[in-house]
This record gives sequence, structure tokens and C-alpha cells, in this order.
Amino acid sequence: MDRTCLAASGLLEKVQSRSQSVSPHNSFVFSLRSTLDRFLEWVVIVLMTLLAVVVVSGFLFRQFGAPLIWYDEVAPILLAWLTYYGSGLAALRRVHIGFPRLVANSPKRLRIVLGWIRVTIVVGFFAVAAWAGWRVLEALEDTYLVSLPWMSARFTQSVIPIGSVTFIVAEIIAFTGWLEKQREESTS
Repeated sequence: MDRTCLAASGLLEKVQSRSQSVSPHNSFVFSLRSTLDRFLEWVVIVLMTLLAVVVVSGFLFRQFGAPLIWYDEVAPILLAWLTYYGSGLAALRRVHIGFPRLVANSPKRLRIVLGWIRVTIVVGFFAVAAWAGWRVLEALEDTYLVSLPWMSARFTQSVIPIGSVTFIVAEIIAFTGWLEKQREESTS
């Protein structure tokens, strides 16, 4: 859409006023959000592709009488990784588990309070999960997969603390955007 069409539709003024009102903090958060979004999106795409290849390969090899010895160990690990990183992406896009209707239909002040309560509970839960995941990694110091003895169990389970911290970062970034939107709505 060129500038003439934007100007004619009145969108040019909105875009210009919006870009002028963006503080350095907001542009940093926006840049961080879009970088993390692109990164997590690619991680999820790669994990989904790998999981599909592993599952289809496992099925085909089993049908031809030569089952893959590592399939039963690797497929669940890939699924766990996909779950953790996919949930981080969902949190960043604010499409993860929540009560959007309850919050959206609440009075403005209550909406902000509910938002703070929600983010506190979610961040607290994933902070505990990250801590517990770190403890799991400590316990798995000299443990390797049975079917792939060269692969450390610490590596495969590292998704717990890393995915939890990723979820926390995504949740905080998404919450700051939501909070900014709530402030804009209350001033307009």
C-alpha cells in the first residue's frame, strides 16, 4: 500500500503518530519480541519436522522388519522439546492457556489486577519448573541414553530449565505489550 492510499484512508496519520509515540523502551521490547518470535517459530518448525521424520521413519522401518532401536527414546524427547518451545511461542503470542474472556469482560481496574495476578502465578510456576529442571540436570550428571550411549541425558532434559526460562521471558514480554495496550485503551 503506497503513501497516497494510506493518506487517503487516514491510516498514515495513525501510523506516524504511533511511531512517534514509541519510546526507546517500547522499541527495544518490540525488537526483542519479534526476534524471539522468529527464533522460537523456527525452533518449533525444525522440531515438528524432525518429529515427523522420526515418527514416519520409525513406522516404515518397523513395517519392513527393521525397527530403529533409538525410536522409542528419541520421539518422546522431541515431543517434550516441541511442547516446551511451542508453549514459549504461544506465551509470546498470548495464545497460551488463560481466561481471556474473563479478563476482557472485567472492569478496567480489575482487568489490570487480574493481569498482574496471572503473570505472577505463571512466572512463579515456571520459575519453580526451571529450578526443578536444574536439579534434574544435576542428578543426571553421568547418565546417557540407553539406545544412543553417546547422547547425554542432561542434554535431552536441558529443555526443562531452558524451556521454562524461555516461557518466563516470553510471558514477561507479552505482558508488557498487553499492559501497554491496556494503558492506551484507558487514555483513549
